[in-house]
Amino acid sequence: MKPRLLETICCQNGRLKGLVFHQARVRRSAHALGWTTLPNLHSITIPQRFQEGRYKCRVLYREYIETVEFTPYAIRPVHRLTLANADHIDYACKYEDRALINAAFAERGAADDVLFVKNGLLTDTSYANIALWDGSRWLTPRQPMLEGTRRARLLEQGRISTADIHAASLDQFEKIALFNAMMDLEEGPVIAVHPTNIRQSRPFTKK
Repeated sequence: MKPRLLETICCQNGRLKGLVFHQARVRRSAHALGWTTLPNLHSITIPQRFQEGRYKCRVLYREYIETVEFTPYAIRPVHRLTLANADHIDYACKYEDRALINAAFAERGAADDVLFVKNGLLTDTSYANIALWDGSRWLTPRQPMLEGTRRARLLEQGRISTADIHAASLDQFEKIALFNAMMDLEEGPVIAVHPTNIRQSRPFTKK
């Protein structure tokens, strides 16, 4: 059976935000998986009771949209991160199956979330892309585990730039911002880079 994919879209006051970026990711994922039919996210209708406020629109699909669910959304506070190895995780497509990500999250200890490291490079947290502030600009990992739609928009706007960011170079930055389709840059959690806030379970070396 074909894997089921997921899109999480921000529904703000009756409008699905960033839909062009979500549809572009659907197109890339379908191409990568060899699908011949594309679901059309523009066909989603928003029920009247979700016309005011911010809601998370969760879309499950294969070659066609299977389910659409709207739920209230609140930004989850994140104050501490722990670095986790992701060399064994492939999440280039936004799969519904997040078992490996959830397993790493369950091992976070006292931290609020995990910050994944793949081949010695920083990637994403369990639910967000990241950008790091070096004192003059925001840098986001060149090769995240998942190319988020908010990340695509921020790059297009010139608000962030890409770079290979080694886990061993983390202390060269001042802070880390988490963002995704539901929360903009600096609207979501911003964490100061300090040993009390970011824990490394083992050293990560540059490769």
